[in-house]
Amino acid sequence: MRRSREIFTLVLCLFLGSFSMKAQEKKDSGYHFTIIKELPHTPVKDQFRSSTCWSFAGCSFIESELLRKGKSEVDLSEMFLVNHCYRDKADRYVRMQGNANFGPGGLLHDILFVIKNYGLMPESAYHGLNYREKKHIHGEVDNLLKSLVVSVVQNKNRKISPAWSSAFQKSTDSYFGDIPDDFKYEKKRYTPLTFVSENLGGINTDDYVEITSFNHHPFYLQFVLEVPDNWLWERLYNVPIADIQTIIDNSINMGYTVGWSADNSEKGFATSQKGIAVVPEINKAEMSEAEISKWERLSDAEKDKELYKLNKPGKEKGISQELRQAAFDSQETTDDHAMHIIGMAKDQNGTIYYKVKNSWGSYNSYDGYFYASIPYVRYKTTAIMVHKDAVPQDIRKKLGF
Repeated sequence: MRRSREIFTLVLCLFLGSFSMKAQEKKDSGYHFTIIKELPHTPVKDQFRSSTCWSFAGCSFIESELLRKGKSEVDLSEMFLVNHCYRDKADRYVRMQGNANFGPGGLLHDILFVIKNYGLMPESAYHGLNYREKKHIHGEVDNLLKSLVVSVVQNKNRKISPAWSSAFQKSTDSYFGDIPDDFKYEKKRYTPLTFVSENLGGINTDDYVEITSFNHHPFYLQFVLEVPDNWLWERLYNVPIADIQTIIDNSINMGYTVGWSADNSEKGFATSQKGIAVVPEINKAEMSEAEISKWERLSDAEKDKELYKLNKPGKEKGISQELRQAAFDSQETTDDHAMHIIGMAKDQNGTIYYKVKNSWGSYNSYDGYFYASIPYVRYKTTAIMVHKDAVPQDIRKKLGF
């Protein structure tokens, strides 16, 4: 009997030990985030099959600014911005005789341009879906509008008639809908401009700055960022990358969210259920000599496959100013996507990440949000947009505002 009890106890210990090991393996696998700080923001939207992330991120940023100011939650119309920007892009393209960028993309400062010149509208007043679709699908309208302005520039009449502009506007309105002169919102009528001044607390576009970090221009001055979507040729403030990180951290800690433009074409930008953006690097310090030898025998493709499994947090690259500059100069870093940083979190190892609100609907296990590591943000940021008051005083002094 005693022998049986000893065997039973041994089997039980082995079972519990195995169960504990499996539980620990499950705990150690994947990325597990704990929120450090999350700022007020509106629900995730879906840009769907349109290249209008700049509008979705810009509206999300302004919506959070209104919440920060104590205003009620408002759902702004992204397509109001898209329609107006398309018209102004067309005008610039024709005036430049086709020697300018024309397309659906843009940068975060485009929303400031629209607010200042045209105002804003709520989504309830302007959905921008006038073409029998429930979601934004812009392949046809993008191609049509591009062919229209190209045809105007390349026409053989030796001059351009004044009719093209109204023809272009009718085309945008056919897809997005006519922009109303006024609309009703919460039992009161507004124009787009009075909606900003009266209902939105008079958002002041001069309160916001766009900041970048590239050393082919002097730091603490402004320059026109050389990316195609900067069709307005706006001048951005230029600071070292360490200052970008400082500004983001200070903004979040002070209660200000951050508009974020970045490259999302990296393998470490996991668009699947993983919901992360990281810059992984092999950690040879934790490998045995046999493991290092095995790693070095792998082909580049095999190394990539192993490196980008991203099945748990690991070592990431140290990102210097020179490294991010080289990626920008080689056009490995391009201005692909605009998003909205709304907080900070840490993984199971205590490593800090930024919580980012995307505009792809609920595409992952984090309901459309994802977590970007500090190395990824340092490496792949093309620009940020923040309230001036969110910039630390010493950096503000160097920038002259």
